[in-house]
Amino acid sequence: MNTEADNGRLTPSEEKELISRAQRGCQTSARELIAAHQDRLHAFIWRMVRNDHDAEEICQDAFLRAFQSLDKFDFQYRFSTWLFTIGYRICLNLLRKRKDFSGDMDFSIVETDGRSRAESDVYEEVANSDEARRLKELIWESVEDLTPQQRATVLLFYKEGMSCQDIGTVLEIPAATVKSHLHRARARLKGMLERHLVEDWSQVRFGMCG
Repeated sequence: MNTEADNGRLTPSEEKELISRAQRGCQTSARELIAAHQDRLHAFIWRMVRNDHDAEEICQDAFLRAFQSLDKFDFQYRFSTWLFTIGYRICLNLLRKRKDFSGDMDFSIVETDGRSRAESDVYEEVANSDEARRLKELIWESVEDLTPQQRATVLLFYKEGMSCQDIGTVLEIPAATVKSHLHRARARLKGMLERHLVEDWSQVRFGMCG
């Protein structure tokens, strides 16, 4: 079963073919690449900057930079990894200008392909109930209060299903630092949410990369 095709994402072979055609000047292939990634990129960037206008501008800028340098694309990576790396760097520049950046630089790096829990919940299911769904909402709301680097790591791991290795590429840090970033983010989320709903946090499994 091809899970990438099933969820509407390009398979590696489809992606490479589109990139090769786009490098030769095929505008149709370029548009297909944009269509395959624009919603995911916009969702990630919006959660980073929390502003519709800024998110739109950063997305456009990221695609523009990506296609301007498409002839230099390294086929050992996924296009999404490269694109998210560009978008993340632009986000950080904006956050620094806003003075919204923590300076805690040990969180950041790119990811290419891991799909361990794409579009998954932050935890596997505490219970099939309104209470469980409310906890999930609280967790994702609390993600907005993490540092930009922690926020990016959590979003790339849980929303994009990226591996720690690929996240390290995007954020430009070692995979071991990504794991540390996830541990710290989980600890912060636990502290933010400990007054809510769950008494036994051992039941809430955020998941970790191996």
